[in-house]
Amino acid sequence: MPAIPRLVAFDLDDTLAPSKSPIEPRIGELLIALAERVEVAVISGGQIQQFRSQVVDRLPASDAVAHIHLLPTCGTQYFRHEGGEFTAVYARELTDDEKHRALAAVEEEAKRLGYWETETWGPILEDRGSQITFSALGQAAPVDIKRAWDPTSEKKSALRDAVAARIPDLEVRSGGSTSVDITRKGIDKAYGMRQLSEETGIDLDDMLFYGDRLDTDGNDYPVLAMGVSCVSVTGWEDTAAKLDELIPTLPTRD
Repeated sequence: MPAIPRLVAFDLDDTLAPSKSPIEPRIGELLIALAERVEVAVISGGQIQQFRSQVVDRLPASDAVAHIHLLPTCGTQYFRHEGGEFTAVYARELTDDEKHRALAAVEEEAKRLGYWETETWGPILEDRGSQITFSALGQAAPVDIKRAWDPTSEKKSALRDAVAARIPDLEVRSGGSTSVDITRKGIDKAYGMRQLSEETGIDLDDMLFYGDRLDTDGNDYPVLAMGVSCVSVTGWEDTAAKLDELIPTLPTRD
């Protein structure tokens, strides 16, 4: 772990907030306090609208927001705060052919495996431009129902493997509690962290990452595997407690 990290990055769902839920006021205050000291980044499989509703809209008013970086869809998009709002720096969009093949493969394999649910909270399939996402119960499903659908990640892993065999030229990985994400090959959270390093000029050795799925099958694992210092958390309350310990050790900006 760097003695004094220059950038602290976070997974979103089940790290800063329950799945698809807004951050608590305490997390918002801690993120701003952290941004007053170092650069702060949030990287997750969700799309920018989720980042805005879950995080941005819940942050206390502060000039420190200029030091917060958003990387939706696992870093295939990057947003930086400029001119009073978060604006896109880049987006690595899928082609129409890639989208068509990804959507067909994940729907057909989910149905074959018996994972295509008939009662959902929103659409099962989403075209996020740079990412196709399968959400077994829909994005708006209650957190407790999502957790109960695949508590061991067995279903997600089986679906991921089946879809990956169908579209080997694309990246297929487990996402949130009920989701599988598809992007261009080689794109995962490690890709997002490398892009963040290039955009900010901050070396990966000077970064610290907090995530709830650092196990080998988890979508945060690529960050650990690439050598970035990581902190494993069990939920937003655990993240808050660990930030309470970290923030006082960091000097504020001049």
